[in-house]
Amino acid sequence: MTIYTHVPQGEFVAAIRTLADVLAADDWQPDFIIGVGRGGLAPAVFLSHATGLPMLSVDYSSHVKDFADAPLEKLAARTQTGERLLFLDDINDSGRTIAHLREKLAASGAVPGTIRFATLIDNVSSEQTVDYRARTIDRTVTKDWFIFPWEAVAPDVAIAADAAAVPERIA
Repeated sequence: MTIYTHVPQGEFVAAIRTLADVLAADDWQPDFIIGVGRGGLAPAVFLSHATGLPMLSVDYSSHVKDFADAPLEKLAARTQTGERLLFLDDINDSGRTIAHLREKLAASGAVPGTIRFATLIDNVSSEQTVDYRARTIDRTVTKDWFIFPWEAVAPDVAIAADAAAVPERIA
């Protein structure tokens, strides 16, 4: 049985503040925060406000090639002039999204060291790693399906379908 765990707005804001503090203390500073659609868009807006950094976005969740690949190619080109990009998503779960982004950015000529990844929740048993996180979980232990504030307005059937899309995350 799936365990649905709501992330309260206050906990979400605290996670954003944690990420902002970690970024402020780091020598590596991004020029842009890149919100990864869909789950990273709201966090990216909040982190942009918390840090004063400008925000851009890419869409991956829709799987519409024109809205995912072309912006990634443009972002990779920006790294060739020295710009640094921080990609932000809600959760590093299986690592599939981050792997896709890394592969596409590398294939498009992104300069190594100019791109980093951050998530609100990082699964330590993911196939991918992130550079910054507000919280860690281990999916071999924690099987909860996290419902972030922007997802809480979705119909229960839609939340259940999202949770069931990759059963090994919650089984």
